[in-house]
Amino acid sequence: MMLVMTLLVRDEGDILREHLDYHLNAGVDLVVATDHRSQDGTTELLQSYAREGVLILLREDGEFAQQAAWQTRMARLAASEYGADWIIHSDADEFWWPRGASLKDALTPVPHRFGVVYGLMQNFVPHLESHGWFVERMTVRLAGAAPINDPATPFRPVTKVAHRGDPRVVMQKGGGHQVFGVEGDSLRAWHPFEVLHFPFRSREQSVTKYRKTWTGWERNLRGDLARARSASDQGRIDAMWTRIALDDAAVRRGLEAGWLVVDVRLRNAFRRLRGTGGQPAGTADRAQLEAGVFEAAVFEEAEVVRFQRWTDEIQRRLSGLESRP
Repeated sequence: MMLVMTLLVRDEGDILREHLDYHLNAGVDLVVATDHRSQDGTTELLQSYAREGVLILLREDGEFAQQAAWQTRMARLAASEYGADWIIHSDADEFWWPRGASLKDALTPVPHRFGVVYGLMQNFVPHLESHGWFVERMTVRLAGAAPINDPATPFRPVTKVAHRGDPRVVMQKGGGHQVFGVEGDSLRAWHPFEVLHFPFRSREQSVTKYRKTWTGWERNLRGDLARARSASDQGRIDAMWTRIALDDAAVRRGLEAGWLVVDVRLRNAFRRLRGTGGQPAGTADRAQLEAGVFEAAVFEEAEVVRFQRWTDEIQRRLSGLESRP
């Protein structure tokens, strides 16, 4: 099996090496990466992996990101030029955790009639004191039971897509959550991956994350981005960080109430990679497997809520048009 991962990055120097090392050790054979105007050492780091023969580097210097078009180009290149059997679409702050000994092991049992599978997103929350390596200190995430009803939250229940290689593939706008043009059905009843997500790793990084989105995207009105932009315009540049980062007391309350859980899988995986112990990627105990079933059900419920919000918005627009003279 030839497994290719696509990656679109801009100024991800604080997490990129961990991202690449993890996935190349977990079963990815080749990374096709598009670098969009990075200036923090990201480009040089990507070039070093390209020299090792494990990464194909593309560069974009236009003012605005064209995410869907660039992901489509990378996916088609992976299929047509590099013989990808499966393609994973990832961001630098995502770590694909397989339900198996490796990423390939998780994909092997997928029946041939299925061309698309999904990974459930698991969102890790930051601590107010954000000193030290994020892998060692970010070991608490939102549980499936966490009450995430705010449409402007940055921690929405979502899935990320992986699919069989197909030169006709078309990626949907929005960050690698949906794909079209791939031969075969979509497998939704079972998720071969969890996607461990570390979107906010420090106060400085969280501010930079939103700012580069405002300057790099021609139009993105997602709720948390709009909220962060509004706060920044009012002089509160780190408002999102203070809203989502937790202190020790908040973590204890979350663990006791069950909307937070301790998750040390990535920490242990890097300890193993560095020769200091830890479990290999893909191992899971019974409790984790049972939790995955519940979290899949939570995601499906969230999809229903999102669909209802979408239909409500369409109805509102239609009512406005009908009321015009």
